Amino acid sequence: MHAAYTAAMPLELLCVDADDTLWHNMRHFDAAERAFLTLMEPFVEAGVARERLEAVGTANLKLYGYGAKSFTLSMIETAGLLCGQALSPSMLASMLEAGRALCAHPVELFDGVQETLAGLSERVRLVLVTKGDLLHQESKLAASGLGELFESVEIVSDKTAQTFARLFERHGVDPSRAGMVGDSLRSDIAPALAAGGWAAHVPHAITWIHERAQEPSGHQRYARLERFQDVPAWLDQIA
Repeated sequence: MHAAYTAAMPLELLCVDADDTLWHNMRHFDAAERAFLTLMEPFVEAGVARERLEAVGTANLKLYGYGAKSFTLSMIETAGLLCGQALSPSMLASMLEAGRALCAHPVELFDGVQETLAGLSERVRLVLVTKGDLLHQESKLAASGLGELFESVEIVSDKTAQTFARLFERHGVDPSRAGMVGDSLRSDIAPALAAGGWAAHVPHAITWIHERAQEPSGHQRYARLERFQDVPAWLDQIA
């Protein structure tokens, strides 16, 4: 056991992911993808279209980042590759409409999120840490009604160990007194642990291929929770 964790110490700072941790997100992307696959049916099998869309989307992350706008551009690019000259204005319009729906869908909180966050805000400093398009993430937070519960909001281009290390330092907390809660093993859990913090994984039913990673089972600072409402009990165990 590392010396920093031999004594029981409560966390001072708790970082919380937004999409698919506090509110529904992937099911809207899943619906957009299904619409795209239906549009591609006359040209290729669904499995081929999905694989090409995933490849294009992953390659475009370094150019467009994460979010609905990036996904929309990737759909259009993939359609061009699969359809060639057969790509019609009506097909483009359908993909743009799917992209607009991704940007405009209502924010639906998971059960118990608001009450749990309110309780957490009374015992630990909360920071929302999310990645994606700045405007879209800001609008979703505003629509959620949760903004006032967070001490700070960090909208980043990606989540890495360096991202969390800088965040912990900026908020004046030692990594051993900071934690992260989120649905993504790759973006929420692994980098927070690598930065020296604690991490709680709240799995979501749908996991984007780019967010899949090996679970750090057996790691002393890691926990897998069934639901977001279990976070207070996890903090109790740490303290």
